[in-house]
Order: sequence, then structure tokens, then C-alpha cells
Amino acid sequence: MRNAFLAGAAVVLATAALAACGSSSGDGGGEGGGGKAAGAPSAASSGPVAGTDAVPSGAASAGPRPSRSSEPPKIPTDRLTPATGTFTKKQKEYLTDRVPVGMDPAAVLQTGQETCDRLDYLVKVDRETAVGAVVAGEITGAGPAVAHLCPRHKDLVERASHGYADGVHRGGGLRPGRYRDVSPTSNCTWEVTGPGGKVLASGTSNGGKRTTLTIPDAATAFTSTGCYAWLPEGGNG
Repeated sequence: MRNAFLAGAAVVLATAALAACGSSSGDGGGEGGGGKAAGAPSAASSGPVAGTDAVPSGAASAGPRPSRSSEPPKIPTDRLTPATGTFTKKQKEYLTDRVPVGMDPAAVLQTGQETCDRLDYLVKVDRETAVGAVVAGEITGAGPAVAHLCPRHKDLVERASHGYADGVHRGGGLRPGRYRDVSPTSNCTWEVTGPGGKVLASGTSNGGKRTTLTIPDAATAFTSTGCYAWLPEGGNG
């Protein structure tokens, strides 16, 4: 009887030890862990960090990076029909490759029309403000909306394409010339650097007063912080 009891206790202890080993190997991370836990992607390492191209730690040995083409399938052009009525040719061109399967095309079209409405309103208030809103990204999707739904604002979008939003602009993104801020702020700072990081020019908004700057041919980077947007002056825009 004593031997049977000891044998049963040994089985229980062995089972507990195996369970502990399995638990510790699952907590060992992506590099040292064994078994299925090491090879299966977790929520934190299943893809690149949003907004960056960096590969998560430990992902280099996990195989190819996941594809970025994970957008939902779009409704084919010949099936883009509203619940009532019909779309015009220009409306259908705007909707092409924009309407995910299962979404109402009319809702997507309304988004584009609202973009045009916002541009209409801002142009009446102040044209430069409207251009700045496109440059700064406050009005998104202006390009395709204007191209198909409100071509009257084509020159506005063209001018915006030559401006700068806050951020760091380098290399081919630089266009030498003179620029001015759209909406002066009290905390605007900017800097133009050349080869080797040499500071070629810098400045602040001086309490919200209108600021102008020049990006020379020798510039390699332009950094703007808290300035909202810059538009070209003269013939460089």
C-alpha cells in the first residue's frame, strides 16, 4: 500500500515538473523559446510597426516580412451602382478602386464631395488658407477629389504640391526658392542645413509674425516645427 502511494506521488510530481517546463519555455521570448510558441507570430510581432519601416525585434529570423497589400478587395468598376439613380462618368472615375467590398459607393462619393465643399468654403474665406490646409494634410484626398469632382480647384492643388508641411524634408523633396508661412504661430521654428549638417539658415516666428525663408541650392534638408505650412513666393511655385 505504501509503495502504491509513493508511486502515485511520483507521477503527480513528474506531471507538475513537465507543466512547469512547458510554461517557462513559452515565456522565453521569440529567440530562446522552443516548440510552437517560438514559431507562432504574436500580436506584437506579426508585422511592422505602424508608420515605420522598422522590423520588430526578433523578426529577422522569422521569415519574410508580411505583405503590405492587406487592403480589402474593391468593388469592380462595372458594379459601382448607387441604390437609386446612376453615377456620372466623373463620379464613377473617382470611385474606381476606392470602394471596399461591402461598402456603399454613395458613402465614398459623399466623402469626396465633402472635400470639394470644404475647399469651396475655405477659398471664399482665404485662398492661401485653403492651399495651406491641403499642404498640412487637414484636407485629405484633395488630389483625386479635385481631379474628378471639382476640377475648378485644380490650380489650388497644383500650388499646394509645391509647399511644405511641418516635418523634415530631404534630398529630392527640396525645391530651392523663397517661401512664407501660411498661418503664423507663436511657436514656429525652422532650419535649413547643407552638406555635413551645416546650418545654412534658421529662425522662429517671432511671436506669430509672418515669416519668410529661402532654401538655397546647397540645402540638403529643411526642418519645420510648429509652422503649419509653407507656400512658395514668386516664380518658384
